[in-house]
Amino acid sequence: MNKEKLCGLDIEEIFSLIEPHGYAHHHAVSIANGIYKKRVTEISLLGKIPGKLRDLLMELSDTGSFKPVCSESSGDGAVKYLFRNEIGLEYETVYLPDGKRRTVCISTQSGCRMGCSFCATGRYGFRGNLTAGEIVNQIVSLPDAGDITHVVFMGMGEPMDNLDNVLRACRIITSEWGLALSQRNVTVSTVGIKAGVERFLAESGCNLTLSLHSPFAEERMRLVPAEKANPVNEIICIMKDFPLLKKRRFSLAYVMIKDFNDTDRHLEALMILTLGSSIRVNLLPYHSSGEDVLISSSAERMQYFKHNLVVSGVSASVRKSRGNDISASCGLLAAGRSKGHKGKKSK
Repeated sequence: MNKEKLCGLDIEEIFSLIEPHGYAHHHAVSIANGIYKKRVTEISLLGKIPGKLRDLLMELSDTGSFKPVCSESSGDGAVKYLFRNEIGLEYETVYLPDGKRRTVCISTQSGCRMGCSFCATGRYGFRGNLTAGEIVNQIVSLPDAGDITHVVFMGMGEPMDNLDNVLRACRIITSEWGLALSQRNVTVSTVGIKAGVERFLAESGCNLTLSLHSPFAEERMRLVPAEKANPVNEIICIMKDFPLLKKRRFSLAYVMIKDFNDTDRHLEALMILTLGSSIRVNLLPYHSSGEDVLISSSAERMQYFKHNLVVSGVSASVRKSRGNDISASCGLLAAGRSKGHKGKKSK
């Protein structure tokens, strides 16, 4: 008999598992708290439930939690973890401590099928979707799980291409019976799948970041093939028109590439695209990998973009990169490199 994995179930699903055996809803709450808040890895270690219920769970289920196979630390404090699920799919997660803020960047797929030319994950190819439990496990299984304040879905994969599991994971992360993080501290990033964006906005209160890369459709299509079927201008219009609840954030990630998308023409188009909206522009340096000939815009050019956007009335910031020395920065995650991984094994 295949056992039910508890990590990835919501409170009602846990209750439906135990209710036929005479157990109450508060028992389901205790089980969820054990899995998500106390990060219990063995059913036998679950507390605050009757011994007979513990025995039943050992027969019907397992926790669904598992440790990363190895990790690699950056000089700036970031830590990259490699996970491998039970069918062999590999994916990476990055822990990013920054003062009192503790962020974990999680993956939604092993690889990605979007084929973005600048992204190492895209070149790794698509291997498979992760379950909601495998997504949440990237948080609860980390050594610093109890200190995490923010979660970003910016690792391997396109979240809108695995939306059922992403929405389920978001519910677990933000529910009181789950990890109990505020929705405003959870951000999902996408290259722009129109139907997925519409559904995500309607069904989740978490933040949304759209990877733009260029305000010009033909130019963006060279980097992001999804532009052809999902024009970014239409997606930005959806974001502009959607009622923005208090403290929820919509943003554009604009990775700056020297002499490609950092001209005054691009700056003007970016202003026109965002002016009069609540959408924030996050400017990021480009990270080359492999035989890539593109290079990042200078720090001065990025500050120039930020200054002019802010002066024009557009909210903007320059985001620093983390973990570049361990290939953990934006666009560099690719679990295929794990074959030569020199990180330490996780115990």
